[in-house]
Amino acid sequence: MANADISNLAVVGIDIGKEVFHLVGFDDGGKLVLRKKIKRLALEQTFAKFPKCIIGMEACLSAHFVSRSLRKMGFETRIISAKYTKPFNKGQKNDYNDAEAIAEAALRPNLKTVRQKSQEQLDLQALHRVRSRLVSRRTSTINQIRAFLIEQGITVRPGAGALRKSLFPILDNRSDEISPRMSNILVGLYEDWLWLDERIETTTKEIEDISVKDKDCQRLMTIPGIGPIISTSIVSAIGSGDAFDRGRDFGAWLGLVPRQYSTGGKPILGKISKTGNIHIRTFLVQAAHVLLMRPHNWHKFSFGTWLENASQHLHKNKLAVALANKLARIAWSVLYHEHEFDKDKTRLTAI
Repeated sequence: MANADISNLAVVGIDIGKEVFHLVGFDDGGKLVLRKKIKRLALEQTFAKFPKCIIGMEACLSAHFVSRSLRKMGFETRIISAKYTKPFNKGQKNDYNDAEAIAEAALRPNLKTVRQKSQEQLDLQALHRVRSRLVSRRTSTINQIRAFLIEQGITVRPGAGALRKSLFPILDNRSDEISPRMSNILVGLYEDWLWLDERIETTTKEIEDISVKDKDCQRLMTIPGIGPIISTSIVSAIGSGDAFDRGRDFGAWLGLVPRQYSTGGKPILGKISKTGNIHIRTFLVQAAHVLLMRPHNWHKFSFGTWLENASQHLHKNKLAVALANKLARIAWSVLYHEHEFDKDKTRLTAI
């Protein structure tokens, strides 16, 4: 394979690893002409010898960096979701078979690809991931404090605020029941909690500062229930929204639509699919619950009539998901058309 002619190279599939990349390429006639393993640092040097062609890769760590590097060299790159390359895998799983499957998937004309993210989007996405991890750690720390107190026979009413107010009075008043070692452990966990609070506040402030300066975020925040956290998370994921043809595609990508298993012309719909970005989906459902708590404000929105009618026959949880889907579709329209929500109600009502 090393002596094969690559002058007619049409597509190359890259299986991206931490240090090593596996390449498989086909010519215009579908003949295998490239099968090579290279070091990550030799990427540009290797592709400089190839003719300009289609480069396929799975959406994974460093895929956007590799895509940007190859686009600068004149190649057409296609980042493909892993679930779309799996049907093209032949035989047992190995790096070369994976690269071959990626190359074949990259040639499919109707296959949906992942849009390449800018460095600004990746930075914003990293901020959200760090914040999400810190919030998760804080929740774990609070739960551990509660668990240790329960082991001492002490329960505290729900809520982080209640635990914060009660912890030190408990340690003072129940010192005869709580050992000095356990008391030190609980104080240490409380200090971790304070440190996490500070880190979360700093990260959130940075996200809010970005939302103030970004025009797309400002437009998104005209939508009811959407603030700095949701707006920046949406922009970091889809940019201007041009990766989707319509708002319903964005809602489906987020997993806010029923999972479909239809056959024989009979539609069978199940629970929501829960695909796509779990953080954005969670944020939108939470925003929907907040809006549902204030029915006196529904009439102020262009979708208020729809929401009032839907509330008559849907369970509150189903209604929240339906409203989250509505918000997602509105968000796509606001981004794609560069238009504030409800500024022109005739344009945004039927989304």
